[in-house]
Amino acid sequence: MSRAMRLWRVRIFIATWLCYAGLYFCRHAFYVAKPELTRRNGLDAATLGWIGVVYLIAYTLGEFNAAAVGSRIGARRTLLAGMAVSIAANLGFGLAEGSVLFALLAGLNGLAQATGWSGNVGTMAQWFRRTERGQVMGLWSTCYQLGAVAAKSFAAFNLGRGGLRRTFWGAAGVLAGVWALFFALHRNRPEDAGLAPVVDDEPSREGAGPAGATASSDGGWNRDLVVTVVLMGCFYFFVKSIRYALWSWAPYFLSLNFKLLPSQAGHFSVIFDVCGFLGVITAGVISDRLLGGRRAGVAFVMIAGLAVSTVGLWLLGSRSLPVFGVCIGLIGFTLYGPDSLISGAGAIDVGSRRHALAAAGIINGIGSMGPVLQEAVIGRLYQRDPTNLGPILGLFTAAATIATVLMGLLLRRARAGKCNL
Repeated sequence: MSRAMRLWRVRIFIATWLCYAGLYFCRHAFYVAKPELTRRNGLDAATLGWIGVVYLIAYTLGEFNAAAVGSRIGARRTLLAGMAVSIAANLGFGLAEGSVLFALLAGLNGLAQATGWSGNVGTMAQWFRRTERGQVMGLWSTCYQLGAVAAKSFAAFNLGRGGLRRTFWGAAGVLAGVWALFFALHRNRPEDAGLAPVVDDEPSREGAGPAGATASSDGGWNRDLVVTVVLMGCFYFFVKSIRYALWSWAPYFLSLNFKLLPSQAGHFSVIFDVCGFLGVITAGVISDRLLGGRRAGVAFVMIAGLAVSTVGLWLLGSRSLPVFGVCIGLIGFTLYGPDSLISGAGAIDVGSRRHALAAAGIINGIGSMGPVLQEAVIGRLYQRDPTNLGPILGLFTAAATIATVLMGLLLRRARAGKCNL
């Protein structure tokens, strides 16, 4: 590998990592601010839930649209536009008062945020080989663990020091800085930087089957690829619903049920993401170094651990703050590893470089439907009985159990050579 290629890879890694981490500042500010929006703006749990639904519907529709638009105009333009709109939406949040304006801005922010995953994953597919992607994408996927930690901590700090307006405007300022760095550093593919394209060392892994494992002989989509991508999307539906539920509601529960200050609740909730960071690194190293690039086995083991962890949260988590913290830490570790393997490296592997952006967009788009449902359901359940978190936490166990079954099906397909996981 030439020195120029190595340097450009570093640039691309930094640009895409900062892009997705930066988007989280303009995503998590609203979640951390939710308890204060109830106290100061009078927005109850049900109303906040529906605002979240608007955001997530827009995000889901935007995922499918971003995959199509990104394939036509390139990831660079798509991501620059998405970051700019998200900055504008958060500036608007700082001025908003009523629920209608919050909902409109949330929808705009959802469309903008949706450009992030498929655009950045599609870029990484152009710059790194299959045999590198498990560890590289595992390390890269820390953008949404460390990004979430930094975003929540920053929002909690601003909320405690300066209130709602500073919370949203501070997030917009961070993403504006990232926008400028991304503009300077990013290119869609090696050819745009005057380099030779990256060619996979092993285009078809042994045991992955013939063309059916990825795409048909003419480079298009076939039945096995479609079934695999849909199954991965359905798996991600349930995993992402748990992740977003804890992002969206953990600070709210910690503040209103465990009586922490809103800023304290924001800081406490980062336990989930810190432990998730460790889970991503663990999953990436195991899949590459011990399993030769195979993702399905380690994802299945970890997602089964997620199901066990959610049972602990359901039965014991609402009674004790320390137990709640331990349980969300275990959930973070066991959730984020499979999350990153399936939505990141796995999406590239099954879609190949040619279809990676589209596969990532479809998987994330189907997955994003899960958070839509949890926002409405959890908001209503909490409004019905704010003192009883049992039914809400039980939903996590149900989602994790179904995700385990779906991951088992993907593992079976991988061993039968029907998917490249």
